[in-house]
Amino acid sequence: MAIKKRKISPRQKMINLMYVVLMAMLALNVSSDVLNGFSLVSESLNRTTENASQTNQGIYSTFDAQMKSNPAKVKQWYDKAQIVRSMSDSLFNFAEELKIAIVRESDGAEGDVNNIKNREDLEASTQVMLAPGRGRGKDFYNAINSYRDRIVKMVTDKEKKEIISSNLNTDVPAKGKILGKNWQEYMFENTPTAAAVTLLTKVQSDVRYAEGEVLHNLIGNVDVNDIRVNELNAYVIPSAQTVVQGGKFSAQILMAAVDTTRRPTIYVGGREIQSARGLYETVCSKTGDFTLNGFIEMLDGNGEKVRRDFSQKYTVVAPSATVSADIMNVLYAGYDNPMSISVPGVHSNQINAAMTGGSLTKTGDGKYIAKPTNVGGEAVVTVTAQNEGRSQEMGKFTFRVRKLPDPTAFIAYSDGKGGTEQFRGGNLSKQVLMSVDGIGAAIDDGLLNIPFRVTGFETVFYDAMGNAVPYKSNGANFSDQQKNQMRALARNKRFYIAEIHAVGPDGVERTLNGAMQVIIK
Repeated sequence: MAIKKRKISPRQKMINLMYVVLMAMLALNVSSDVLNGFSLVSESLNRTTENASQTNQGIYSTFDAQMKSNPAKVKQWYDKAQIVRSMSDSLFNFAEELKIAIVRESDGAEGDVNNIKNREDLEASTQVMLAPGRGRGKDFYNAINSYRDRIVKMVTDKEKKEIISSNLNTDVPAKGKILGKNWQEYMFENTPTAAAVTLLTKVQSDVRYAEGEVLHNLIGNVDVNDIRVNELNAYVIPSAQTVVQGGKFSAQILMAAVDTTRRPTIYVGGREIQSARGLYETVCSKTGDFTLNGFIEMLDGNGEKVRRDFSQKYTVVAPSATVSADIMNVLYAGYDNPMSISVPGVHSNQINAAMTGGSLTKTGDGKYIAKPTNVGGEAVVTVTAQNEGRSQEMGKFTFRVRKLPDPTAFIAYSDGKGGTEQFRGGNLSKQVLMSVDGIGAAIDDGLLNIPFRVTGFETVFYDAMGNAVPYKSNGANFSDQQKNQMRALARNKRFYIAEIHAVGPDGVERTLNGAMQVIIK
């Protein structure tokens, strides 16, 4: 352990002793899964570092090429890039030396950083970093601080400054302060070899990241694009060219080949807009066709003012929606009427609909079921949509409510090919007639396809004297008496099915008009 040249109270000595005992106990039970985890993290950091190094090398190559083509303009930025390279390589290589030293302290002179054998060794990092007289932890701590303080001064973006400072932070956490440790002691004292190597690899990754941020900033200052650009134009990129009345018109206004270190000044209608990113917004209170006019000003590489005019047309439309009944332009009381509702330019998730005189239920993307109750009245569907963070009414739609029409009675029988035929009157063989149980009823007119439930009916036969004799059914089925009468009919004899009672999905029982004539063939 490192020698601490400061007076320690008996209580603190006891705490330190307990910490040493705890670490010793932990050392006896270091999980192989934990050590494997450090190896995986280290491998991932190495890949990230390698990618960053390749990217940075690409920027250095760009600097070299530009230095050859235009040394007068590039030299000051090129020289700074070389300083960044020297600083970064120095700290990176220092961390690599420490990794090798710790692994060799742990595994011997032939130790390999990429194949650590004694990963759980708690003494190697302590000896290399904290041993009295030869420990290098203090030097590494000072090197990180020096590099961080110098590198952040070369970054202009405040947010990136904070990221770099945070990555290379050497403040001792509160836990370490309680134990009276400095940074290098907190990081490397009694730390397994695998963990110590991972910590150093993390510093190397942070160095390459910081190096890359500075290089991107420097290459941006070179204005290398000025060599290729011979025309500058202003552009307006609207979020939409059609806007609903009451909504906002938004547009991104920019100039091609704009230098990010020189923000242009944007004027709309003669007034400068205050937006760091050129975002223009205005509330559209009137409908019609409009044109956004203005101009952009910025300084070129020679300090001269460049102006470009721009113009963008857009249209403001009145709130609108589309509501259509999927069957026809009426709604049927007590029935699940399918409807489609949409608003041009608005996603279905932002649309809400409600109906008076019944219920309206959403069943899918833009699909609804309307179930009105007031026959002969009206059902009003009101559509609203979320527009610019607020709910806006898009329209009201009125439908007349009708009672479901009466169904048509039929006798369903098999066609012998696996299908079903429906007999609605006329000639019918006795064999088919005797094979069926009863009758059914439904609306099936090409628009509606709605089954009804038959609750009862009569069959009317004629005796030898020509008298009509009615027989009642057994619900929707033929009764035994009816079956016997049909069985007794000769060829070309007829009977009638009348007084048919049926109940539809609206719950209304009705008596069907007319009668079905059946002629035995």
